[in-house]
Amino acid sequence: MSLKLPFVSVNGVLDAAISPLDRGFAYGDGIFETCRYHAGEIPLWFFHRDRLVSSAQRLQIPLNESVLMTQLTSVLNLLHSAAIMAAVVKIQVTRGAGGRGYRIPLDLEPTYCISVFPAEPLHSSNYLNGVDVRICERRLSTNKSLAGMKHLNRLEQILARAEWQDEYAEGLVMDDSGNLIEATVSNLFAVKNKQLYTPDLTFCGVAGIMRRTILENLAPQLALNVEVGAMSLDFVCSADELFLCNSVYGIWPVNRLVDQRTAPAIVANFAQHSLTRKLQNSVEQFFFAC
Repeated sequence: MSLKLPFVSVNGVLDAAISPLDRGFAYGDGIFETCRYHAGEIPLWFFHRDRLVSSAQRLQIPLNESVLMTQLTSVLNLLHSAAIMAAVVKIQVTRGAGGRGYRIPLDLEPTYCISVFPAEPLHSSNYLNGVDVRICERRLSTNKSLAGMKHLNRLEQILARAEWQDEYAEGLVMDDSGNLIEATVSNLFAVKNKQLYTPDLTFCGVAGIMRRTILENLAPQLALNVEVGAMSLDFVCSADELFLCNSVYGIWPVNRLVDQRTAPAIVANFAQHSLTRKLQNSVEQFFFAC
């Protein structure tokens, strides 16, 4: 079977379109998950599903899990039948189409959109050789009611990513207090004295799936202590190792962190990646064991 990527399924119909009246289009009123597909499965689906369901409940979106799973299974079967081994599957759930204004109509049915894109190899150059990252000027606003979710309003991340072209792989973003929170599409970890540190995301940022995998699975397997808390730029620059992670690309070691907000620029170099490499090896078991 021949299947060309990318393709989109809307409410179970291939190549259908989203209504201009959809609240996801009009207001960013919805949530999404971006998942790595491998050999017929989404290896981290348990965590993706959990965040999707939890976020829908927080936003009072009446997600029908049975409907979603029927449509997702159909898409995964298409990929399997076409012998596609790796892909990126993006799942969007909006409140649905109808009405003008912010008041939520009572009779809306959620819209389910599943998009499938080609996937870069897990063993990419960034994965194997590490990356250079920068500090973004853009700050994240604090909003505890939305923190942790992947809701459809990504304007802060878009504006942060607009600060550079391709000279850096990622940009680190702070909150209004000057604490580092995350990167534009990634979560952040530091290693110091063989202990892991990652920012507290209570008030802003996305609680990523790979971050959760490290916190709940990989770190305990490797007997690593993890501290979740405020992370200053000075602390990060003094770390032994630094790495980024998300559920699509896995873990990227950071070689160099550049802060161009000052003259001259502040540069922190990270020469060792030994613990990061151990975590990468553990991640591969999640991606390739299915």
